[in-house]
Amino acid sequence: MSGQITSNVFRASGVIAPTVAGLNWSSAVITGSTLSAEAANGYYINTTSNACTVTLPSSAEIGDQIVLVDYARTWSTNNLIIDSNGLNFQGDPDTYTVDYSTAGQSLSIVYSDATKGWIPVSDDAVAFDHTPPPTQKAIFGYGYTGSAVSITNLVNSSGVVAADTTGVGTARSGLAASGYGGDKAIFGYGYSGSEVSMTNLVNNSGVVSADVTGVGTARNALAAASYGTDKVIFGYGITPSQSSLTNLVSNSGVVSADVTGVGTARNYLAATGYGTDKAIFGYGSSPGVIHSRTNLVSNSGVVASDTTGVGTARYGVGAARYGSTGQAIFAYGYNAGQLSMSNLVSNTGVVATDVSGVGTARYMVAATSYGGDKAIFGYGADGYLSMSNLVSNTGVVATDVTGVGTARGYLAAAGYSTSA
Repeated sequence: MSGQITSNVFRASGVIAPTVAGLNWSSAVITGSTLSAEAANGYYINTTSNACTVTLPSSAEIGDQIVLVDYARTWSTNNLIIDSNGLNFQGDPDTYTVDYSTAGQSLSIVYSDATKGWIPVSDDAVAFDHTPPPTQKAIFGYGYTGSAVSITNLVNSSGVVAADTTGVGTARSGLAASGYGGDKAIFGYGYSGSEVSMTNLVNNSGVVSADVTGVGTARNALAAASYGTDKVIFGYGITPSQSSLTNLVSNSGVVSADVTGVGTARNYLAATGYGTDKAIFGYGSSPGVIHSRTNLVSNSGVVASDTTGVGTARYGVGAARYGSTGQAIFAYGYNAGQLSMSNLVSNTGVVATDVSGVGTARYMVAATSYGGDKAIFGYGADGYLSMSNLVSNTGVVATDVTGVGTARGYLAAAGYSTSA
């Protein structure tokens, strides 16, 4: 054999062994708990449901190569475990435990010799640094007009509210809603003669589905927000006693069992996402007390203890995300009378002091983001109203827009759709 060979390494036998570019990649994603790997192969390992033990070949030649990739970014939850099958791994015998536990990791190993055995030539985690596309449209739903209703009103990407759509599901008030899964929404819980725990999913066309039997304690006067880029948390409310418990919702809209609450139990608070992947609960009331306190939520859905509130204590407030870097706004509410003030929230979860309100003072409003980087507050109680107020991408609240649809309060709103 003569001439230059590139992008290859030699086996001890003289047979050319391929590098990464020439690997044979398994077409099937590995989801099982075990894998017997072969040299010159690459494997996508999905540990969403369980850890996976990869057994390496029992015999190997210099230059043999295997690549393993964290397919679902779950190695930090369920580890990848290496069984070197009698050969050394980085100079240690296979009696040592070798596992990889970093999300987004990929591992390329090459066999050297009997002394060092298998050696990683790359062992890197790829950052998950992209941002999901922003929510463009929104939906207001359910509420109270003197009796509970299930009507909805869609909002286009320019903030224009559409006429009533005949509701689907049980009419109720005091519920909460949030976007989930990137382009869908969920309404959950509420009051319909008694507290309920049912939910209604909304697809990316704004179509509301029939009732789904709820998980967790039935309650109303709660709040909900997105977290972790595509999941939801419902929290607090009346059960009929005051509650601080929460329920997480997966990115496929599945509600989990109750999580014991953190922070002061209260009702008629608001919640919103902020930053790129976190959430905040704020304000609300409990017997004899009106609050301005907040509770931050991590990107894994863990609620933090109370943060001393900033701004006027109130309940029946609304909240939504706005801006290109994940700011948020709380606005309106009630404390010895209806209010129109607002409080901006930075993309690190810091609440600012009161801003004098614009528009009709009211409470029991709903709010959500729309148009990629803006927000809308709608409806509310002072009597019952159908007006809305748009919020710019710098957090400036606009004057009243005459409402479309049935005047009501105690409703909920959420963003949906990534298509304008």
